[in-house]
Amino acid sequence: TIVGHVDHGKTTLLDVIRETKVTKKEAGGITQHIGAYVVNLKNNRFVFIDTPGHEAFTSLRSRGVKATDIVVLVVAADDGVMPQTIEAINHARAANVPIIVAINKVDKASANVDKVKKELSKYQLVSEDWGGDTLFVEISALQNKGIDELLDLISLQAEMLELKANPELPAIGVVIETKLDKRKGILATALIQNGHLNIGDHFVVGTAYGRVRSIMDDMGKQIDYVGPSTPVVITGFNKMPNAGDMFQAVANEHFAKIIINERAIEEKRVEKKEEERVSLESLFEEMKKGKIKELNIILKTDTQGSLDALQESLSKLSSEEVEVKVIHGGIGAISETDIMLASASNALVVGFNATIENNAQKIAKNEKIEIRTYNIIYELIDEIKAALKGLLKPKLEEIIDGRAEVRNIFKIPKIGIVGGCYVIEGKISNKDHIRVLRKEEKIYEGKEFSLKRFKEDVKEVSAGYECGINIENFDDLQIEDIIVFYNFQEVKDS
Repeated sequence: TIVGHVDHGKTTLLDVIRETKVTKKEAGGITQHIGAYVVNLKNNRFVFIDTPGHEAFTSLRSRGVKATDIVVLVVAADDGVMPQTIEAINHARAANVPIIVAINKVDKASANVDKVKKELSKYQLVSEDWGGDTLFVEISALQNKGIDELLDLISLQAEMLELKANPELPAIGVVIETKLDKRKGILATALIQNGHLNIGDHFVVGTAYGRVRSIMDDMGKQIDYVGPSTPVVITGFNKMPNAGDMFQAVANEHFAKIIINERAIEEKRVEKKEEERVSLESLFEEMKKGKIKELNIILKTDTQGSLDALQESLSKLSSEEVEVKVIHGGIGAISETDIMLASASNALVVGFNATIENNAQKIAKNEKIEIRTYNIIYELIDEIKAALKGLLKPKLEEIIDGRAEVRNIFKIPKIGIVGGCYVIEGKISNKDHIRVLRKEEKIYEGKEFSLKRFKEDVKEVSAGYECGINIENFDDLQIEDIIVFYNFQEVKDS
């Protein structure tokens, strides 16, 4: 995937590689939609994805789909690192995709390659000649300079990744773009990543399904068969799929419908999970359930000074138990892209003297992403520090509530073994955990049991009283066994 700041020459670069004029077809020379193109070079076959922004890239990742193997980050030698450059770096890094840096426009009089390298080193992208391990190449897309070197680096990176595909398998891929055509109906641009696809094959995509009516390659040619690592436009859908959904060929329509039904159930489960997005209020409860070990933050501020100071302060809040990670920091308003990255990474969005774009507010509401804004630095730090105190794994100590001795054993139809017990100390409750001891040796531990007095369920029984105890899925109670009732209490962290 080719990414970078607007007007830094992403499409011009791809244009040179393809030796066609894509750029001039777009309104105003700016890419209006996602294009995916096959390029055959030096016995290697590449698929390039040219993207107008990072929304698709992020939504693909948020659905757990990896659409790209290598990212080429285009940075203009005269402009240097810009806001979308930083966003692109953070998106690629969060998706765990290797980055190759292409410093473009080196032919311009105002080009300053060393300045670009210095700026990128702040984001851990250090070129090999500066002692790092990031692949860098200097190019001029307009003058067709350095393009061969870039393609050599892409080939090298691909070899290191050992990417392989099997054309014998049924097709698996990812939908990059969808649209509704008045004549042809639903069209989906899909990248077939593995296997093969024929006209007439049945398929599922998210909760949509269908049968392939037509396949068109990236040059607009109608084809009957497509193999791995190929972008194609497909028709034959029963409903509009989503960009980022996985495309999968299946045996028949019956099998497709079974998968769709299961996915519909899974979607409801995911919707429920989205209701449990991270928020400062929920951190403590989520941590108690063991769901959160790190707090991801997207930070937007009004100045570079504020950004640097806050990033440093927040990083100091990390501990052995909980890691605070500012996965993206930037200057300016909280944008739609920030919300999409937060959605993909389950992150909090924090603003300091930062406004929120209208569209970002709407998307945050739909995605259930929490946005917190502040205008006093210490309030921001104190609030996150307070939430982190709940994040720290609570230290628990065991508290014995009571003990009961088994004095009789009863076999009750449909219930099983019930121990006739006498509470020898404390007060026992049906909310307690229990441990069964036989001659001081533990033979059972759990929480599923019922307490009865005179055949009636009770919540608690005090010392000196008799009761019946039935332990779920445990029938080995014996006379003289001791049942210990206990709970846990938090030890307050100093």
